[in-house]
Amino acid sequence: MTTMAELIARHPDNAPALGAPDRDWLSYGALRKLCASVRGELHALGVGRGDRVAIVLPNGPEMAAAFVAIAQSATTAPLNPAYRADEFAFYLDDLSAKAVVLAEDDDGPAAQAAETAGVPLLRLRADIAAPAGTITQTGASAEASDTSAPTAEDVALILHTSGTTSRPKIVPLLQSNVTASAHNIARSLALGPADVCMNIMPLFHIHGLVAAISASLAAGGSIWCTPGFNALRFFADLETCHPTWFTAVPTMHQTILARAGRNADIIAQSRLRFLRSSSASLPAPVMVALEDTFGAPVVEGYGMTEAAHQMCSNPLGKGTQKPGAVGVAAGPEVAIADEGEDHLLDYHVIGEVVISGPNVTPGYENNPEANAKSFFEADGKRWFRTGDQGRFDTDRYLHLTGRLKEIINRGGEKVSPLEVDAVLLSHPDIAQAVTFALPHDKLGEEVAAAVVVAEDADLDERAIRDHAAASLADFKVPRKVLILDELPKGATGKVVRIGLAEKLGLSS
Repeated sequence: MTTMAELIARHPDNAPALGAPDRDWLSYGALRKLCASVRGELHALGVGRGDRVAIVLPNGPEMAAAFVAIAQSATTAPLNPAYRADEFAFYLDDLSAKAVVLAEDDDGPAAQAAETAGVPLLRLRADIAAPAGTITQTGASAEASDTSAPTAEDVALILHTSGTTSRPKIVPLLQSNVTASAHNIARSLALGPADVCMNIMPLFHIHGLVAAISASLAAGGSIWCTPGFNALRFFADLETCHPTWFTAVPTMHQTILARAGRNADIIAQSRLRFLRSSSASLPAPVMVALEDTFGAPVVEGYGMTEAAHQMCSNPLGKGTQKPGAVGVAAGPEVAIADEGEDHLLDYHVIGEVVISGPNVTPGYENNPEANAKSFFEADGKRWFRTGDQGRFDTDRYLHLTGRLKEIINRGGEKVSPLEVDAVLLSHPDIAQAVTFALPHDKLGEEVAAAVVVAEDADLDERAIRDHAAASLADFKVPRKVLILDELPKGATGKVVRIGLAEKLGLSS
C-alpha cells in the first residue's frame, strides 16, 4: 500500500472509519465514495494531480475527510487556522497554492489573503445531518487539470518546518512516505479494526494527520474526531467515545492528569488499551503518573515532520516502556552520526541522531543549502540529520541528550527564533532583538526575547508583545520580553541564543 487511495482500499464497506460527537459513523465504503466524489469536484474545478491545495479548516471530521480525500487527487497543504493574514499570504505564495479550501462561511484572514493573491477559493460544505465527515466542495471553474491518479512518488502532503533561517523550509512528503509511516505506527501500536482513536490533536500538524488519522486508516480502525483538545470536555468525550487509545503532546497529558482525580469513575470504565505521547519529550514522572492513573501503558514516540512523523517508539506492552527514553527504532533505521563529519558512530556514543528509510522526505524543496547540510551518504544509504543529540543504551533504546538546533519547541509547536526576531525588528523603536528558549515546566520551552530599544523611545513589554501578536500566531509571540541596554554577546561578538535564558538569570 503505497498511496493514500490504497490505504483505505481493502477494508470492509460497513466498517466504521470516521466519527464525531453527535454524529453517525462514516463507513469505509462511504469514505471511498466520498473520495471519488471529491475527486470529481476537484477535477471540475481545475485541480488535479500535482496541484497544491491549502486546507484551512477547524479540527473535526470534515478536516480529516478533506485531507484523506484531497490527498488521493492532489497535494494537500494543511495550514494552521490561527495564522494571521500576513502569514497566510506568505504560505500561499511559498506553496504556489492552486486553491484554498475553506468552510463555506469562513471570510477570515485566509480568505482575505487568498483573494488578495488571486488564489481560487474552494468552499467546503459539511452536511451535519449526514455521517461524520460528509462534505461537498464548490468554487469557480479553472483550467483543465491532470486527472490521473497520484502515484507513490507524487507528493501527498506539504508542511513547513522552522529552520536556522527566518524563512520556514518546505517539507514535501510523498504518498509513499506518508503511507510507510502510517504502517510503521500501526505496527508499533498493534492497531487493528477494533481500535478506536479519539483524536484531540490539531489536524494541520504531522502528529494528528499521520499518527491519529493515517495510522488508524492503515489498520482499518476508526477515528472519532473531536473539535480539538479541550480540558473541560476531555473526560466527557472519553466517556462518549469509549476509545481504545489516543495520542497527545506532553502538555495535553499534563492537563489531563490535573483533572483526572475528579473523573476517576470515567477512567475506571474506560477501555483504553494504551496512551501515546509524541512531538516533545515526555517527563518521566508524567509517564509514570499516566500509567498509574489510567492503568494502561504509555507509549512515547519520537517523531518529526521530515520523517512523516514517527522514528522511534517505546514498545507496546507492560514493563517495556523506559521513562526518559524515546524508544527503539520503529520504522526507519536510526543511528548516531558524528556531528561534524559524514560518518556513523557506535550506537552508545553521544552524537547526532540520523535516520534512513522509506518514510523520510526526499529533501527540502528549492533549498539545496539545507539539503546539503541535512543529508549525507554513509554505508550505502542516504541519512537525514535530525538536529537532535542522543545515544542508545544497551537495549537499543534511544535517549535524547539535547538539541543541536536553536529551534524553540513550545509543547510540540516549533518556533524559529529568527522569524520572531524579524517581526520584532520591524518595529521602528526596536534597535536590536534576540529570541530564545525559556525553560518551562509544562511546555518544555517557552518563547522569550531580549530587545534594545532605540534611544529616547518609550516602549514597554506590553507594546512589544502587542506588536509581535499583530504579525505572528499566538504560540510564536514571546511570553517574556526583557528590555536591556545591551544584548549579551559571546567571545566573537555574536549573540548566542543557546544558554541565553541562564545567562540572563531566567532559567531558575
